[in-house]
Order: sequence, then structure tokens, then C-alpha cells
Amino acid sequence: MKEYDEIRSHLIAMLEELNLRLTSITNDIKHSDTPLEKDFAEQATQNENNEVVDYLGNSARTEIEMIKQAIAKIDNGHYGICQVCDKPINKERLKIMPYSTLCIKCASKKEH
Repeated sequence: MKEYDEIRSHLIAMLEELNLRLTSITNDIKHSDTPLEKDFAEQATQNENNEVVDYLGNSARTEIEMIKQAIAKIDNGHYGICQVCDKPINKERLKIMPYSTLCIKCASKKEH
């Protein structure tokens, strides 16, 4: 849809950025740049850091999937429709959160 070309471009840019970030996170976890420390205390610290980095990686993967779904919805003409009430999602909401699947009313209900 031409109506959402700008949002689609923004989503693709977000996707590219997240893929770069995920590659970097994956390399950090695999220690491809630096091997694990020999000292046990340092290894423990590295393992704690790995857990944080792994969480960031999982968050990036989740966001990547949401972005891919939004792009697919744009491509098949189903973008911008609330998945709960089937009403249009406000364009301002989509500009702020381009992979939103709920209108503000349904999102508010879900939070409560």
C-alpha cells in the first residue's frame, strides 16, 4: 500500500539495524573476538554478562519477528488493522510503534 510506504521503509531500516545488533550480540556470546578468561572469577563475570547479552539478543529476535510481520501485513494489505476489534489503528500510533497490532483502546484493555 502506497499509504504506508514511509512506515515500510522505516521498518526495513529498523530490521537492518536489529540484524546488525543481533550479529554483534551473537559474536559477543560466542567470544569470537576474545576467548574466555582462565580465572574462575573472571569467567563468572563473563557468564553473567553473557546472560544480559543473551537477553538483549532474545529481545532483538522478538522485535525482528514483529517487524517482519508488520512488513508482511503492509505487503498483503492488512496493515494498520487492530487484531482484536478489526478497526483501523491510529496513524500516529503506527508512526510511534510501527509494528503495533492493537489500536490504543484494545491495547489499554489488554494492559488492565
